[in-house]
Amino acid sequence: MAKSLVAYFSASGTTERVASKLAYAIQADLFEIKPVQPYSSVDLDWNDTLSRSTQEMKDPECRPAIRNTVQHMEQYDVVFVGFPIWWYREPSIIDTFMESYDFGGKTVVPFATSGGSEMGNSSENMQRLAPGSKVVMGMRFSDSVSEKRMLSWASQWL
Repeated sequence: MAKSLVAYFSASGTTERVASKLAYAIQADLFEIKPVQPYSSVDLDWNDTLSRSTQEMKDPECRPAIRNTVQHMEQYDVVFVGFPIWWYREPSIIDTFMESYDFGGKTVVPFATSGGSEMGNSSENMQRLAPGSKVVMGMRFSDSVSEKRMLSWASQWL
């Protein structure tokens, strides 16, 4: 069986719950992508054109700093990357994560949480940021997804 990592960024706790279910279901290591500057509720107000998250998503070159690192990324064959959908794609901090490691030869499996938005071009964006990897089409889940469903979905890459 491939050695797997579930890495995730969660702004409100929803993605964290889904990532934890996935890691438990597939017996993978779990890693939280933590921003150097945590997001406040004001930062996350997508209705405010001046909010931090809105400004980050308007700038395709924005790369919010991450305060922690995955130890020994080379040991993982499959990396599941979870995030909330922001403006129909992955948050900019996920772009930072993807550019921070050598994913060459690895399978990267995006998964997302959202109240209704689809993943947009997240998989394609992540593939551009991780040359030499195989980024597969991701899937969106609600936080009520079962561990059994997560295992069934993830097993195709394990």
